[in-house]
Amino acid sequence: METAICGRLPLSPNHVFNPKPAGDRHPLCKGPCTNLGIPMAVSATGPGKGGGLLERPLIEKTTPARDSEFDLRKSRKTAPPYRVILHNDNYNKREYVVQVLMKVIPGMSLDNAVNIMQEAHHNGLSIVIICAQADAEEHCMQLRHNGLLSSIEPASGGGC
Repeated sequence: METAICGRLPLSPNHVFNPKPAGDRHPLCKGPCTNLGIPMAVSATGPGKGGGLLERPLIEKTTPARDSEFDLRKSRKTAPPYRVILHNDNYNKREYVVQVLMKVIPGMSLDNAVNIMQEAHHNGLSIVIICAQADAEEHCMQLRHNGLLSSIEPASGGGC
C-alpha cells in the first residue's frame, strides 16, 4: 500500500493511510500537523505486520533554461579565417623552406610542404594554411622567426 507521510514522523506499523482526515489533522499525524514537509512514498504491509520501508525520494533534475536563438547564433559565430602566405625569397634554400614548413605548421606532410615551396618559388607566393586569426599570427611569426618571408590576410577577402 502506498501512503504519504509529512514531517519527521517515526514510522511504525500503526501509521496507516486514513483517507478521511478530521479538521486540520493530517491523516498520518497525531494531533494537528503543522509541519507539512515533502511527501515521501511509503510501502506499508498493513497494521501489525512490521514497519514500513521508506522508498528513496524522486529528485527531478531540471535542465537550465535554453538560450534564445540570438544567443545560440552569437556563440556559434567564430572569428573569420585567415590565410598564412609564404612569399618567395632569394635567400633560403628549398630544402630549408620545406623543413621549416613541416616544423612550424602542425600536420604538414612532406609532399604538402614541397608543393607549397614550389608554388611560392614559381608564383612568388603560396597559401600555407587557412586558420583562425590567432593561429595565423602565430604561424606567421614562427615562419619569420625561422627566416622565411610570410604574411597573413583575411580568407574572406578577394584574391585566391
